[in-house]
Amino acid sequence: MSNIITVVIDGIAYGMLLFLLAVGLSVTLGLMRFINLAHGAFAMGGGYLAVTLTNRAGLPFLAALPITFVAVGLVGLVLERSGIRHLYRVSALRQVLFTIGFAFAMSAFATILFGPQQQPVRLPLWFSARVPLFGVEIAGYRLFLIIVGAIIATTLAVLVDHTLWGARIRAAVDNRRAAEGIGISVERLFAITFGLGTGLAGLGGALSIEFLGLDPTFAFKYLTIVLMVVAIGGAGSIEGPILAALFLGVADGLFKYFLPEAGSFVIFGLFVTVLVFFPAGLKGRTT
Repeated sequence: MSNIITVVIDGIAYGMLLFLLAVGLSVTLGLMRFINLAHGAFAMGGGYLAVTLTNRAGLPFLAALPITFVAVGLVGLVLERSGIRHLYRVSALRQVLFTIGFAFAMSAFATILFGPQQQPVRLPLWFSARVPLFGVEIAGYRLFLIIVGAIIATTLAVLVDHTLWGARIRAAVDNRRAAEGIGISVERLFAITFGLGTGLAGLGGALSIEFLGLDPTFAFKYLTIVLMVVAIGGAGSIEGPILAALFLGVADGLFKYFLPEAGSFVIFGLFVTVLVFFPAGLKGRTT
């Protein structure tokens, strides 16, 4: 029983990490209708920035996290203003080609700067400490992921569903001309939203270094499961992706513990099954 509890808690931590990696994509895809397959590149950039700040600049890891969030978010905002804003009204195919090309370019750039090898990161000592919980000992790093994920999920849910900003975003997506007619600055709103999404991706990338590793293939290695989280949860919501991420994280851990020979087949099977019964995702927006 203690082993099962440990696996479940590890799965929850993994799920929270998937949520942090996926929620920015859910925002840009669901609220802005923009297919950003370069999302993994922003996460990778956040990871490399955190490595640089901690290993080379000597900053504590916890201090590097907010800097990474803000820096990657600002980069995303600048890119949105300089180029991406021109893609909102083009076909989905062009959006896919542009963003996937950008991701390949960033992966090659990371290889030039840092090499193809895995990057280590200096973490606080208490990350490796064992904390007693429910009769088992859990690594402090995993508890930290769970707490951070819960705080961000709650904050985003309030922002998107219960504030004027969230209402303006939905109005701008549903009817841009009408939104502009009542005084909403749609371009500024989209820029801020895209910056928020990329900043969250960078934060997720920084937090995932110890769990998932970091190398130039990161931009593509976990893109599939991030897309699965968004598809199952439903693009545009916050509650959906966190439910999907926790579901996939715990299911992955349990099946690897009880049925390791099945590998990732079970997760993809669950993915197909869920979408058969919930084509728009668990909490997808239909408008």
